[in-house]
Amino acid sequence: MEVSEGVDAAPPAAGRRRLSPRLSRRLFWLPTLFTVGNLFCGYLSIWRSISGAFEAAAILIIAAAVLDALDGRVARWTHSTSEFGESYDSLADLVSFGVAPAVLAYSWGLSDFPRPGWVASFLFVVCGSMRLARFNIQTKVADKKYFVGLPIPAAAGTIAALVLATPERLVDRFWMAGLLVITVLLSYLMISTIRYRSFKEHLDFKRPLRLWVLPLIALALALVRLWPALFLLAVALTFAASGPAAKLVGLVRRMRTRPD
Repeated sequence: MEVSEGVDAAPPAAGRRRLSPRLSRRLFWLPTLFTVGNLFCGYLSIWRSISGAFEAAAILIIAAAVLDALDGRVARWTHSTSEFGESYDSLADLVSFGVAPAVLAYSWGLSDFPRPGWVASFLFVVCGSMRLARFNIQTKVADKKYFVGLPIPAAAGTIAALVLATPERLVDRFWMAGLLVITVLLSYLMISTIRYRSFKEHLDFKRPLRLWVLPLIALALALVRLWPALFLLAVALTFAASGPAAKLVGLVRRMRTRPD
C-alpha cells in the first residue's frame, strides 16, 4: 500500500508467485499497520523529546525508519499498493522524520539559541516536507539508482545518531552552534539537487553473496557490537556527506578534462 522513499513500486516479476485475491484482500491493511507504527513512533518521539528523554526519542526515530522501510515491501508482497497508501506514508514520514527530529534537535541542543534555534528546527521541517513532495511527483520519472537530494529518513537518522552518541543535553555552546550548523546543512541537502546512491541494486537477496562481502559484514557486526551509537553516527554522517563529495569529485574531473 505504501511506497517509501527509494522503494521501487514496479509490479512483481512474472515468475514470482502471486497471492490469491482472497488472501490479498485480507492482508490489504497490513502495510497500513506498519505506517501507523511509523507514525506512532514519531508521535511518541516528540513527547519523549519534550519530557527530556532524548535517548528514547532518538531510538523511536530509528524504529520509525525501520517500519518505514518495511511498509513498502509488505505492500508489494500483499499486492496492495495504492495512491492512498503513498499519500498516507508521506504524511507519516513528515511527522516521524520532519517534526520529531526537529523537536528533538531543539530540545536537546538548540533551545539556548531561542530565535536561531527554532528557526533552524522549523527550517528542517519545511525542507523535509518539500523533499517529500518532490519525491512524490518524481517517483515515476526519477532514476531508481539515485535519490535527488538527501532522503528525509537519512536526515532524521543523522539527528537521531548525534543524540544517541551523546544522549545528555548539550551544555557547551560550541557544540550547540555545531548542531545548529548541521541542522541547517541537512535542511539544505534535502532540497538540493545533489544525487545520492540508493544502493537498491546491491540489495538483491536472490543473488549469492560475493566472498569479499563477508568480511565487511563481519566487521560491521563487530563494530555494531562494540560501539553501536558511534557506528550508527559514522554511517549517517558518511551517507550525508557522500552526495556533496561525489559532486565535488565530478566537478574536479570535468575541470581536468576541459580543454584549455
